[in-house]
Amino acid sequence: MDQRRFILAIALMTVIVVVPSLFMKRPAPVASDSRADGPSDSSLVSSTAPLPDSPTVRPPDSPTVRLSDSPTARLPEDTVLVTSDLYRYGFSTRGGRLVSAVLANYTYTLPGRKDELVDVLPPDSRLMELRLVDGRDTLRLDDWVFTPSATSVDARQGGELTLASERGAVRVELRYRFEPADYRMHLSGSITGLGPNGGLLLVGMGPGLRNTEADSTMNYRETGIVTEQQGTELTRLQSLDAGETRPLPGPFDWVALKSKYFVQAILALDTTAARISGATATAPVDAGKRPHRADIRIGVPLTQAGTFGWQLYLGPMENDRLSAIGHDFDDVNPYGWPGFRTVIRPLAVGARWLLVWMHEHLALSYGLVLVVFGIMVRVLLWPLNQKAMRSSMAMQAIQGPMKELQEKYKENPQRLQQEMMKLYKEHGVNPLGGCLPMLIPMPVLFALFFVFQNTIELRGVPFLWIPDLSMKDPIYIIPLVMGASMFLLSKLGQLGMEPTPQTKMMLYFMPGIFTVMFLQFPAGLNLYYAVSNLASLPQQWLIAQERKKRMPVSAPKPAPKPPPKKR
Repeated sequence: MDQRRFILAIALMTVIVVVPSLFMKRPAPVASDSRADGPSDSSLVSSTAPLPDSPTVRPPDSPTVRLSDSPTARLPEDTVLVTSDLYRYGFSTRGGRLVSAVLANYTYTLPGRKDELVDVLPPDSRLMELRLVDGRDTLRLDDWVFTPSATSVDARQGGELTLASERGAVRVELRYRFEPADYRMHLSGSITGLGPNGGLLLVGMGPGLRNTEADSTMNYRETGIVTEQQGTELTRLQSLDAGETRPLPGPFDWVALKSKYFVQAILALDTTAARISGATATAPVDAGKRPHRADIRIGVPLTQAGTFGWQLYLGPMENDRLSAIGHDFDDVNPYGWPGFRTVIRPLAVGARWLLVWMHEHLALSYGLVLVVFGIMVRVLLWPLNQKAMRSSMAMQAIQGPMKELQEKYKENPQRLQQEMMKLYKEHGVNPLGGCLPMLIPMPVLFALFFVFQNTIELRGVPFLWIPDLSMKDPIYIIPLVMGASMFLLSKLGQLGMEPTPQTKMMLYFMPGIFTVMFLQFPAGLNLYYAVSNLASLPQQWLIAQERKKRMPVSAPKPAPKPPPKKR
């Protein structure tokens, strides 16, 4: 296989796989605190009708901020605060919905707010807003005033909160049980006084999560609804048209609303309880082309006794916590695009685990972890790369006879193929021997791209002059170093060869296009790739020396004859 064609193929594959992410970024929508226009209750009933039958330690790189130091958002009505070492949740007595979720281990990355703990819920949160559909009647519970069992709850040793309200013969009771070292809460509830017909409970999850990131465009692009039904499916809010109601038919084990780093989810994991029957998402009529807010409701059937129950997760997308829940809940944080996830996701999950493990057990900053990781990958791939480079040299050695065969049998492709295979066999050359080892680093690079895009452990982590490894280098030094290292690798790869115009062009084209592409990529990805290239230079130099030794020594040109003497 011609080396320059292979390099060009790699370049094209990289452009096809990676470049779309640059064009998928849209201008950040104008933030709005107005409520999304919700669908009619009748449309929700039809689309969500029932169908047949270990605590995480704060990362050392994160700032030390006490939960009590966080400014309290202005909360409507009376608010019951539930506090643990991980969170402070706020429940409104009007409607019993969640109106705030301050997380103790995470701060905003927004300019001017980097010392404030994040509150992932927006001011108009409708999480846990309830409506009951009984036949053709709809009972709205969002304006009921609930009486709490306590004015505040300390969940450090575990805790419970009961919210109760009644009107006439109808009584609603919500009973929460909290985990001191987890972001999950367990809800069991009942609605009595309506008769024995049960009904469908519509649970609000909109209108979205608060923007907590400096890169609001990326944060809004990653915002979407994730459902689990024999596999997960992500519906990005930006895929909705203004005013559109998107039905998501169930049944589901869980339904989540995620941003780039945080998630709220209702999990119906108890096999004895009803599963989530479906969901709807309705974009505001004035949302524009790329909405990041929606009226989101899920349907949960009540039992004939009027009881219901589920778990609610409200917090960061820490992979270990998500995996511990089971039911593929860790897949709420997707690694890879559709069609590539089968290959990319295992590598991304493994790379994320290794980076976090090295950080925690080797006491290295994440920047140094990436340096060690880049060198380690190249050391492990050294034998395969050596084989690939020598196979390339063997291919170059038979270029002359191959061109003769191509000229001789240009009118007979079948015979040409036979003769070429015979030539490979005579010289012990495998035409594909150099391809696979050179392809192996590419999936690792793609996997790390998604690790830096979606892994909360790397959020806001500084290194040297870089304020955040998950975002681009603000002064573009690392991408330029990466491009220069690619140029050096290509230059060494041409030593001992007679460069053609095509190889000369590739010497400058490949580093140039990669540098331009990587300017907007996470600085951590650029750091890894630059270190990986620099670690490859010794091997490339050794192969170049070997190639020089194999070059045939040209016979010395005869000295020119002196001109004849004039008589």
